[in-house]
Amino acid sequence: MQGPDGPRIDRSVTLHMQGDWGLANFHRILGWLTSGFCERAGPHSRTAIWTGAGGRGNVRAVSNGLVDLAIMTPASLLTGALTGEGAFAGESHPGLRALAVLPQRDVMAFALRGEHGFASFAEIIDARPPLRIAVAPDDGDNLLGWAGQHLLEAVGLARDTLESWGGRYVEYLHPSACLDAVRRGEADAVVQEAIMGPWWRSGVKDLDLRFLDVPADALAALARDHRWPSAVLPADYIEGQPQPVTTLDFADFVAVVRDDMAEDVAHLLTWCLTETRHLIEAQYRHIPPERSPLTWPLDPAAMARSPIPLHPGAARHYAELSVLAADAMPV
Repeated sequence: MQGPDGPRIDRSVTLHMQGDWGLANFHRILGWLTSGFCERAGPHSRTAIWTGAGGRGNVRAVSNGLVDLAIMTPASLLTGALTGEGAFAGESHPGLRALAVLPQRDVMAFALRGEHGFASFAEIIDARPPLRIAVAPDDGDNLLGWAGQHLLEAVGLARDTLESWGGRYVEYLHPSACLDAVRRGEADAVVQEAIMGPWWRSGVKDLDLRFLDVPADALAALARDHRWPSAVLPADYIEGQPQPVTTLDFADFVAVVRDDMAEDVAHLLTWCLTETRHLIEAQYRHIPPERSPLTWPLDPAAMARSPIPLHPGAARHYAELSVLAADAMPV
């Protein structure tokens, strides 16, 4: 049913959603989404937002029916989820569908304290120093650890190699904690994402962190074996980083559901994501868009460009807006 303020659902609906650990962007996005949805669904509609790590665990929770919707990042690593490739090797989630892509400009990058004097990974490998590298744990749930440790393996700094030189991985989940490990002297280098975060700016400034380019052969191997594309951190994105840095993509959030979600529920959720976007944008407008954890303004046409097929309810909404690209993934 279409009301004066968009579509409505007469029946009451209960939805379970999975976000982050509770204080970051996924929970904020889900709070915005649940507010808009429950205002337009039956009088006893309600939602529950569960904590999660935003990666494989969130995808599994949707695929296994534990929750109805989850947010995951990065969008590029979601492509292997349908068939069990890349970050999802050994498991497949063919019923996974998307409602929207929410933009976030981000990379996974490696930085080393300048006092060590290395300008490339080749120089590190030649010298074989006992480096301690702060990286997220590859715990089978979050994708921070999977991505960081696969990047290190691709450039020749796998765990066993580093340990043979007397070095080691220092494992902390969150980017800020990894940068804090360098600050405390527990680590010499860090590989992490959330490049817009203040911990990176202070790290480059206070710790003289130097970013290293990921070599072309490592980028090609990660793209071939794991469907993980490269990205470039622009020059001067962070003060004290005068050159562009070639590294790995870690951009964009995706709202994922299952293909058996009721069509009208998926349609209303997608309507809320695009047509009430000013409400979530207002929470980030104090931050320049290129440095915001959610890149604003949101563009419905870009939101429809999903790495996996759209749910039919979502596709219907984008078709109503006339923003569904001709080459969009089939539902």
